[in-house]
Amino acid sequence: MDVEVNFSLKMNKKFKFKYPKFLLLFLTILLAYFIFKERNFIPIHDFFVSVGHFGSFLTGILFAYGFTAAPATAILFILAKEQNIILTGLIAGLGTVLADFIIFKLIKNSFSDEVEKLSEEKIIKKVFNFLPKVFKKYLLPVAASLIILSPLPDEIGICLLVASKRISFGKFAVISYVLNVIGIFLVLLIGKNI
Repeated sequence: MDVEVNFSLKMNKKFKFKYPKFLLLFLTILLAYFIFKERNFIPIHDFFVSVGHFGSFLTGILFAYGFTAAPATAILFILAKEQNIILTGLIAGLGTVLADFIIFKLIKNSFSDEVEKLSEEKIIKKVFNFLPKVFKKYLLPVAASLIILSPLPDEIGICLLVASKRISFGKFAVISYVLNVIGIFLVLLIGKNI
């Protein structure tokens, strides 16, 4: 019996991945490649086209999260050929606001203690004290805005905004919508012209 347990434990150690989140991220990028490579990949193409602009909304939700941003970008490339890109961008932007709202609430309520602890770390304090006052006031919001604008995971940008402690959800929703719509329009324009 002990031999079976030891063998089982050794097997579990052999098949553990050192970086499972990076592996998952790589797999989602690989999935996005296959979705885009085969633009007529029937199940995904048919689903998102058949549900119309609700598909745009769902894609917007997927666009906001780190592990689904790459497949969502590939789906936006497909939708750019099938739908009106202005309406698609505006509706997908609403999806990103819903997803960002969930992230915002989760981080603000669940991670606020860790964000506070992180801001007390020596290295963070040194970097923050080194920066001129102008940068201190605008650095976090600008960095957060650039991250939200890009296809990078919105989670990072939202963490930076929550850390700045100067933002209400109303302001955040407007910023999230505008930046994500701009980012989605850029993706749709690229998809339309490929």
